[in-house]
Amino acid sequence: MKQLSGWMILMFLQITAYAQYSISGTVRHGNEGIQHASVTLEPSTQRKLSNDNGFFRFGNLAAGTYIITVTSEGFKTYRQEVTVSNKNIALDISLLKQDIQLDTLRVTGGANYAVAGKLKDVEGTSIYAGKKTEVILLRNVNANLATNNTRQIYARVPGLNIWEYDRGGLQLGIGGRGLSPSRSSNFNIRQNGYDISADALGYPESYYTPSAEALDRIEIIRGAASLQYGPQFGGLVNFVMKEGPKDKPFEFTTRQTLGSFGLFNSFNSIGGTTAKNKLNYYAFYQFKRGDNWRPNSHYDQHNAYVHLAGNLTPKLKITGEYTFMSYLAQQPGGLTDEQFKEDPSVSVRARNWFRVNWNLASVVLDYSFSEQTKLNWRTYTLQGGRDALGILSYINRPDVGGPRDFMTDDYSNYASELRLIHRYRLLKENKSTFLAGVRAYKGLTDRRQGNASDKSDADFTFPGPEPDKSFYKFPGYNFAAFAENIFQINRHWTVTPGIRFEHINTKAEGYYYKQNIFIPNEKINETKENPRSFTLLGIGTAWKFPNGIELYANISQNYRSINFNDIRILNANARVDPNLKDETGYNIDAGFRGNYRGWLYVDASVFYLKYNDRIGSIFTRDTSFMTFRYRTNVSDSRNLGMELLLEGDLIKALAGHYSRYRLDLYTNLSLIDARYVNTQNTAIADKLVENVPPVLFRTGLSFGTPKFNLTYQFAYQAKQYSDATNAETTPTAVDGAIPAFSVMDLSLSYNWRQFTVYTGVNNLADKRYFTRRADGYPGPGILPSDARNWYVTLQFKL
Repeated sequence: MKQLSGWMILMFLQITAYAQYSISGTVRHGNEGIQHASVTLEPSTQRKLSNDNGFFRFGNLAAGTYIITVTSEGFKTYRQEVTVSNKNIALDISLLKQDIQLDTLRVTGGANYAVAGKLKDVEGTSIYAGKKTEVILLRNVNANLATNNTRQIYARVPGLNIWEYDRGGLQLGIGGRGLSPSRSSNFNIRQNGYDISADALGYPESYYTPSAEALDRIEIIRGAASLQYGPQFGGLVNFVMKEGPKDKPFEFTTRQTLGSFGLFNSFNSIGGTTAKNKLNYYAFYQFKRGDNWRPNSHYDQHNAYVHLAGNLTPKLKITGEYTFMSYLAQQPGGLTDEQFKEDPSVSVRARNWFRVNWNLASVVLDYSFSEQTKLNWRTYTLQGGRDALGILSYINRPDVGGPRDFMTDDYSNYASELRLIHRYRLLKENKSTFLAGVRAYKGLTDRRQGNASDKSDADFTFPGPEPDKSFYKFPGYNFAAFAENIFQINRHWTVTPGIRFEHINTKAEGYYYKQNIFIPNEKINETKENPRSFTLLGIGTAWKFPNGIELYANISQNYRSINFNDIRILNANARVDPNLKDETGYNIDAGFRGNYRGWLYVDASVFYLKYNDRIGSIFTRDTSFMTFRYRTNVSDSRNLGMELLLEGDLIKALAGHYSRYRLDLYTNLSLIDARYVNTQNTAIADKLVENVPPVLFRTGLSFGTPKFNLTYQFAYQAKQYSDATNAETTPTAVDGAIPAFSVMDLSLSYNWRQFTVYTGVNNLADKRYFTRRADGYPGPGILPSDARNWYVTLQFKL
């Protein structure tokens, strides 16, 4: 027995001698985790960056004494001696704010190459706790930024259906979780926090897309964004523009791009911060031109932007911005199914044109009453317009000449939004956060439609004194008040309820011409008004584990109001139910996200979207057996699905520490079942909702060093339909199936001193596919996506 005991003691001593331990911890300020804090372990040379929740971990450590050093921009350096003896160590590190201004400090070395992530619980004067959020960091995206290549830029955002028909990246068409991508109208589209769509209240379509070369990041908040930003079902997409560098007074960047089909892009910017950090400025000018791979197509675009931000006092900051964009594009039109199968490169329309003019201006005031209480007041305006000119007759009929259809819009919108955020202690040391805000909005759309020139050029004029189809003014007014509160129950658990009150009043004043047997061209004068008020409720919750993983769930009500201007568009391919009703419903999210051991980011979620009185399209025939698309409240629908994003550095996973080499693998998968329910119409009962691919899969591999990067991407999209009856084909090609397809992209970049070269090939295998059938502009018919094309960008930064 004594001999056995001796052997056991000896074995215990040997195990203890060779035991390995870990030091982990969370870096925070108050209750908020600090992401990307630099954590160094001495005397070893290991270094980690804290994840989105502030978590870090050093593994495989022998017993002994170590020194932990933590640095993060804007905080005091933290040092702690740690002794590891017979157990793993878990630290809770609280950083203190610097007493002096540290805007010019930049942490260097071990740069973060992540492309995707999430928003913090509190960002500025916004609350995101318990919500499904995503962030795309454009500085780390290796893609064709000159053409705003949507497939590459949004590759790490699950569940996005993308319409690919715009060679120059002039317009953005994305829809999430089974919502139509039509000009991104189911998202609230903003730039630096203010609306940029045509009329956020009455006509929420996007004709302006910020240049990807000027973006710092893209923030996406799903349906739960309805409480803070408006009741849209899709949520919010916010484009955050670059600012001037904080650490130098002047920086100049020029990017010159050449590519297939006559692409030329010139992007030039300046920026910097004046002495004593009193003024930050950034400005750019971009000129872009090119052709589609099909004939009868060309575009020229001018885009400019100015940002000035001044610290008038230590508490008061004022920011002014102005954006200008204009372009003229010839559009090759759509194709029938037979034409697409025979040769998708042809064009049967030579007289279609589109023109956009956009002017955005904003003034933002930020005032800090204290570290806990801040106010943001933003006021902005849009003065712009768009003109569409061409042949809208069925695409299976030739253009025999004659007058073209001309529709012109002018937009004049004003809005002001005030937000107040306050952090307070509710339970012991747990800081809760209260947010309240109000918004006032006035929009005016001036729309005219009629016959125009019978020529082939871009003649945007009416021949007569007034349009001979319709002339309307659509004023709209909106007042909203909202509040949300993060209740920090303990260090791990938050509960965030919210409420939003909306008052909307949309009007229509004008006339249209009605064709009938007795009066061939009867002028109908019309004045309508539709005031309504409603309240939206929502609640979210989250649980954060010490290892950086977070569980979250939320439910929020949504609402989408119909607008009169949709009803009064005259289009031979589509007709609209004059008795359209507003749409109501709600979004439910649940999932988990976070970093695993510093090398893998995971965001997995399930969702349920209930849509009542959903407006959709039904393929039908009239009494003369003419086929057309009928837009009406089809029925209720429900979208059920899952979304998954995995992104990891395989070299870091194998090596266990930071390396100058990286091999990033990402996978983006969404599975969606969207069907019409609660309907007696057998033609659509249990049918698939249109514009919803049941499977969306994107994956990519990126290898590189701080100077070199090579990225390969593969994307697959399953078959979907363009109308509620799930028609496979129609003679006019306006409705029908959109077949499954896959497409590949390859991108490469290399940096040498002040120079960087970007090059790549989009649609590497030269696949022939399409993502959209259009009933009007820029169709009608099938709109083929781009053939294989290449680009080369030379960047110089001084």
